[in-house]
Amino acid sequence: MASETFLASFGLIGLRLVELNGIDPGRFAQQVGISSIELPDARTRLPSALLDVAFEKAAQMIPDPAFALRAGECWHPSNLGPLGYGWLSSGSLRTALKRMARYTKLLGQRMASRCVEDPAGLRFVYDHGRGQGPAGPVMADFGLALVLSMCRTNYGPDLAPEWVSLRRPLPDDRAPYERLFRCPVRFAGAEDAFVLSRHAVDRALPTSNHELAVTFDAILAKQLGELNAAAFPDRCRTYLLQELTSGEPSEEGLARAMGLSRRTLQRKLGESGLSYRTLLEKTRYDLALRYLDDPARSVTDITFLLGFSEQSAFSRAFKRWSGKAPSEYRSDARA
Repeated sequence: MASETFLASFGLIGLRLVELNGIDPGRFAQQVGISSIELPDARTRLPSALLDVAFEKAAQMIPDPAFALRAGECWHPSNLGPLGYGWLSSGSLRTALKRMARYTKLLGQRMASRCVEDPAGLRFVYDHGRGQGPAGPVMADFGLALVLSMCRTNYGPDLAPEWVSLRRPLPDDRAPYERLFRCPVRFAGAEDAFVLSRHAVDRALPTSNHELAVTFDAILAKQLGELNAAAFPDRCRTYLLQELTSGEPSEEGLARAMGLSRRTLQRKLGESGLSYRTLLEKTRYDLALRYLDDPARSVTDITFLLGFSEQSAFSRAFKRWSGKAPSEYRSDARA
């Protein structure tokens, strides 16, 4: 979705990484559409699409194909917001990795991670959410290198996984991967993951602070709830946009698409101060303005693109929204 975001301070790790590879971070930020490289407010979020652009551009500019493995040299707890400090206060790597899995969406809404019990220990699986896109392999290198560095910060620099799996194809030079992970590395795998032994993940950590961890978890849970609440109307809008050209979508159809009962849909929209009808009207109005600004589209075309059966119905609705008829709005805009 266009509305997906990532934590702006998390992006500073990437800017330090390109600087480490000889690229001016300020100029790079401007080229990919980031207005400032100053430390942003801890709650500032940017569109997720900027990450794709940044990783693809970095991969084009940096000759070393394994450059993202140095991400672990570039992070600071503040880059991860409360998650960074909650991580440092974790009682064990098991609780730290589960904390990361629970709150990964705060760093980037397209990303996800999970912890899976494995015969060799605990498997941490990272999904950058880009599928097989061009930015994917670089993001996987970045993500796993970063999380492993965080584990070593808590546990000690000698920590080594049992094995690592990467979806990227076998590289021409696998030595950088073996140097970083210090274990067998499998390429062209089914997932991007590493496994830590049970001894490693369950050992008590010297940085543990239960009281701080509880405090940061409360902050993180609140932030995740706010993020999910903000994202839900956008998911609904995406569905409505897809369905409008086939006629007016129904509330029941939207509820099914969201995997909810009609009553739960109404409650979740109500938490954002919306109802199904107001969301549909707002979506139609925003789309109508976009279409009317395109001189190649006739009012008749726009009528059906917005799911109205008759032009008169669209005209009445648009006048209710804007105080003007569609043709009047278009004439004023041109003038």
